[in-house]
Amino acid sequence: MSLPVEARDELFKTFGRAWVKRDAKLLYEAVSPDFVWRSLDADGNVQLITGREAVAAALAATGADNVQRRFKDVVFHHAPDATFMTFRLVETNRATGEVSEEDGVERYTFKDGRIAVKDVFRKPIV
Repeated sequence: MSLPVEARDELFKTFGRAWVKRDAKLLYEAVSPDFVWRSLDADGNVQLITGREAVAAALAATGADNVQRRFKDVVFHHAPDATFMTFRLVETNRATGEVSEEDGVERYTFKDGRIAVKDVFRKPIV
């Protein structure tokens, strides 16, 4: 393995705390200096977030959109060179009460003992 499972688990604990707190400084304790965060938007376009400022802005924006997010059924699957996290995401619009759910997979790769890339794949549950 490129990084032992125990070390990965510690990185994910720090990453998770940083996500909840919207704390980019804490996040960079778990990710590499050249961390890349990729996902698809609603139209299928790749969203590429790189650099401390862009990552900090993305974290702040996620917390400022009046949507409550809850991850459920989270399971980590460790492969030799990557870790995959499967989950269900439940989002509630605080203004309208509208609830939406998505199933997702995140793929993480590592470099120099830290998370280097986070790829996000989600699809609505219909």
